[in-house]
This record gives sequence, C-alpha cells and structure tokens, in this order.
Amino acid sequence: MNRYQYKVQGVDYDVEIEEVEGNVAKVNVNGIRFDVELKQPINATSTLKKVHVEAPKPVARPAVAPAAAPAADKPMAAGTGTPVKAPLPGTITEIKVNVGDTVKQGDVVLVLEAMKMQNSIESECAGTVTSITIKQGETVMEGAVLMTIG
Repeated sequence: MNRYQYKVQGVDYDVEIEEVEGNVAKVNVNGIRFDVELKQPINATSTLKKVHVEAPKPVARPAVAPAAAPAADKPMAAGTGTPVKAPLPGTITEIKVNVGDTVKQGDVVLVLEAMKMQNSIESECAGTVTSITIKQGETVMEGAVLMTIG
C-alpha cells in the first residue's frame, strides 16, 4: 500500500493506492474509493514507477481597468468571469445551462451527485455562462472549476 500527498490548483489530496490488479488500480482519494483504469497493466512483480505530471498551465487573462465596465452589447470572451467550483468531490449528473445562457444569482446551473446525494449547484453571481469545463457523467474533485459565469 503506497500513500502520496498532492496539491493540485491549491487543493490538497491524500492518495492511497490499495492494490493494482492487471490494469485496474484501487485507490482512495481523500477518503473516497475509486477504481482507476490504467492504459497499460502494471507487472505484478515490478514496483510502482514515478510518473511526471505537468502542472496545469495558467490561462492568460487580459488586464482590465478596475473602473471599466463591459459593454452590454459585447459578449465576454470564453472562460472569463467568475468560476463555479465543485464544493465537494462527486459526479456531474445534470448540466442545466449552456454556454451563452443568462443566469441570475441563485439559479441552479448543475447537479452534482456525492455520496448518493443530489446536490444542486447554484450560481453565485448573475451573468452569462462563458464556458463549461465538464461533461455529464464526469467525476470531479473538490475545487475543480465546473463552469465560468461572466
């Protein structure tokens, strides 16, 4: 059993590899068990090898003067605005908006299933959905950016 601690985009993860059989690894991430399918099976007699993982590249955002307000008739660039983040790890069961939709503060934008509970994720601000970074059925970790509202 191997234990690792990772920090991804400012979020700490405790990862424990319980066992590896063929191309399926049984892992525990922050107390949640996952079966992870590997691209290639690991030889049972070999030890786990360290894998180089690149850190996510920061997205360059244009500088905006603090007093400048966006023009009402000009749409915001994709991905700009306030991120909607996953409050806990889970699976996306429903996405209720599309890119370009206008939402009000408190509108339900998606549903996240965690520990067999359906959690309605609400918009924390009013605006237009500028990007959606997840798909229905996808598993996300706490703090992952799900969409952006500008």
